[in-house]
Amino acid sequence: MSDDPVEKTRRTAALYFEGVKDERPYELWKAFDPELARDLSLFITGKMYARKKLPHPIRQLITIATLTVLGHSEELKLHIQAAFNVGCTKEQIAETIFQTAVYGGVPAVNTALKIFRDILKKRGSWPMDAVAQPPPDKTP
Repeated sequence: MSDDPVEKTRRTAALYFEGVKDERPYELWKAFDPELARDLSLFITGKMYARKKLPHPIRQLITIATLTVLGHSEELKLHIQAAFNVGCTKEQIAETIFQTAVYGGVPAVNTALKIFRDILKKRGSWPMDAVAQPPPDKTP
């Protein structure tokens, strides 16, 4: 990937958000302050999301977990779609949301699952497989 910050930002934004129908934060920021929107985008998308220290799917699952716990529904919709774009499976996304129950609470999980279900319906991926096979139990 090019070291040019603008090019890095464009490529990373395309990877995450191509085909996403919901309003992207950059569009909202730009409507109020184009210069600040550019600076935020260059940092968030061009610097943080373009880093190589975490693979994109893991980065998105962390983002989904964080947004679930914080209850930021609009951003969560955007990042669930981005998670699919970078290769996350619906099972990984669901498991990430369920994992947050321990620290974020069941109401946060329920809200996130409703958002996730709506996205899956729009993608023609609902219902999920009715009988998911659990991994083998490795407890002593």
